[in-house]
Amino acid sequence: MGLFQRRPQVSDPVNYVTVGQNKTLLIVGLGNIGKPYDGTRHNIGFAAVEKFVEKNSDLGSWTIKKDLKCQLASGRIGECQAVVIKPTTMMNLSGEAVQATANFYKVPSNQVLVVHDELDIDFGKIRMGSGGSAAGHNGIKSIIEQIGENFGRVRIGIGPKSPAQIDSTDFVLAKFSAKEQDQMPNLLRETTAILSEYTYGASQLTPETRSFII
Repeated sequence: MGLFQRRPQVSDPVNYVTVGQNKTLLIVGLGNIGKPYDGTRHNIGFAAVEKFVEKNSDLGSWTIKKDLKCQLASGRIGECQAVVIKPTTMMNLSGEAVQATANFYKVPSNQVLVVHDELDIDFGKIRMGSGGSAAGHNGIKSIIEQIGENFGRVRIGIGPKSPAQIDSTDFVLAKFSAKEQDQMPNLLRETTAILSEYTYGASQLTPETRSFII
């Protein structure tokens, strides 16, 4: 947070004080395309970037980019050009959309930020950082195969599995529980704040863990 003169307020995302360089950032929300996947734990990356775009009118509306294998919204935020995408490849091939978009906009991997679910983090926590392995996440594995490990991550906790014996695939493809859905406004408010801080901070991602359940 040292780059900021004040922390952005999510309710007023267009009035942040900005510090940074003139560059292009690529923000990726992970999920699966199709109504059966709406509201599932594995699609929380989609939900996070959708809320971010909704709160930042300068990003415009989503458009389908078949050649880039994604839905895309873009615009200037502060001193940066932000490109936000939702891959349309399905989760396991997300890297194809990330690579195609990064190549088209000439975005290096260290200016890519991926928002995704993380089973190894408890629901109620969001962890930020850069680099590292896929930790069993097929979307992240696909991205690493295409652009390497040197990209930022916003890991949204969806764990632990309940019941513990449920198959991990079945758990992540299930919808959030009623109790978790009650916390969704807080979750999306926090991810919007994180993405706003990232864009207005010119891609400086502070490694930290945040809690959104009060």
